Amino acid sequence: MRRLLCAALLWLAALAAIAQQPVTVGAVLPLSGNLSDLAAELRKALLLWQEEVNEAGGLLGRRVELRLLDDQSEASATGRLYEQLVREKADLLIGPLGSAASMGAAAVAERSRRVLVNTTGTSRLAQRAGYRYTFQIPAPLASYASGAFDLARGLGIKRIVLLARDDPTSREIATRARDEALKQGFAPGEVEIYAPDNDDFAAQARRAKAADAEAWIAFGLPQDAAEMVKSFRKLRFAPRLFVAQGAAQPDFVKRVGQDAEYAIGILPYDRRTAVPANRRFAEAFAKRWSAEPTEVAAEGYAAGKVLEEAVRRAGSLEPEKLREALAALELETPLGRYKVDRDGAQLGVQPLLTQIQRGRRVVVWPEALAAAKPVLPYPAWDTRKPLK
Repeated sequence: MRRLLCAALLWLAALAAIAQQPVTVGAVLPLSGNLSDLAAELRKALLLWQEEVNEAGGLLGRRVELRLLDDQSEASATGRLYEQLVREKADLLIGPLGSAASMGAAAVAERSRRVLVNTTGTSRLAQRAGYRYTFQIPAPLASYASGAFDLARGLGIKRIVLLARDDPTSREIATRARDEALKQGFAPGEVEIYAPDNDDFAAQARRAKAADAEAWIAFGLPQDAAEMVKSFRKLRFAPRLFVAQGAAQPDFVKRVGQDAEYAIGILPYDRRTAVPANRRFAEAFAKRWSAEPTEVAAEGYAAGKVLEEAVRRAGSLEPEKLREALAALELETPLGRYKVDRDGAQLGVQPLLTQIQRGRRVVVWPEALAAAKPVLPYPAWDTRKPLK
């Protein structure tokens, strides 16, 4: 009897010791090197989440401790560092910065059967079919044309021109957009790839005009969108729908002034979106860091909140239980509604569409988050009046 009592006491003591140990949340970030400034925003968001969750009692009654390793802005080092976190028995894993680094992190997670929240990886290569332990937080690149197609359907548009800057991200968005356009019954031509130094889109505009294209949808940077508008005005060309990813950035308006009016851009995150989860986050981030949150910061905070809720529902840190909780979870985050498919790819979060209206960028899609209705179709140049 005495031996049984001693064993029971030792078991209870062991449980008490575990309960007092912190929950270690591991992540690999470029804390040094050329990506360190961008990673600083992700780190701030994770620290904010850590402070909030600890003030609320921690996870499973245990304090959260962040374990951040530095990949020195070298994506090739990320996988090895996540293997180190697994060896060190980090309880939870949060993904790194960027799709290239996320690919390495996901490979480790799947191989070791450890849950990883894919924090910033938007490429399909970072969230592959068949993944069981990797769960995506941001909208995938394949969803970046969703809003444009929705507006096109509303206008009865069929003929679409798709363009992409010659970089891996833009090409992936455009390729997947074309596949989706065909599925939805649109008539897109082949994707037109343009050089990064292209400063004249007259040739593309003439081809679009000759093909009687009704919509021009382009993926690239603000300077690309600005040069498109300049070519449009010179040729007096106005497709019924003009969407250019870079038109969502402040630099776009600075480049073309009033000619920026009515252009529609694509934006993964806007701090002004009137979703309660985003409003609370933006206010808390500004109060803690005296700065407005960025897209990367929103992704980091969303990752923390998703993990927090999954642990609460699972009632455990055991990977299989966590995996089941994350697969079934639906949760409002600063980015939108977290909801994933069977491969852990994001379904609920969608990029926003913004339009320049009277010199200001306003969200016009999706309707539930819109601050204004879109002005459509894109007005002809001879019908425009100067802003006062």
